[in-house]
Amino acid sequence: MKRVDLILSERELDKVIKAIEASGAPGYSVMKHVTGKGPHGVVSDAMDFSGLGANAHVILFCEPEILPKLREGIQPLLDYYGGVAFVAEANPL
Repeated sequence: MKRVDLILSERELDKVIKAIEASGAPGYSVMKHVTGKGPHGVVSDAMDFSGLGANAHVILFCEPEILPKLREGIQPLLDYYGGVAFVAEANPL
């Protein structure tokens, strides 16, 4: 099983979720208003009022066969809008 972590702008969340659902992934979890520091600098906590500039963290677990279709749908969005995606092995407890 694979774990996919996506960090992206909340503005693009609907597009990314559509791509995840189209890939056949069985589900996902979304955490909104993610802040932190990445290669482009710090995301401010001061985005609370408007949400403008806030990020989301999407986590999903899927079988390896899903990854090519997921990559096909997600990569163009990340290339155009920005964001990152990582894939790791996941072993159930």
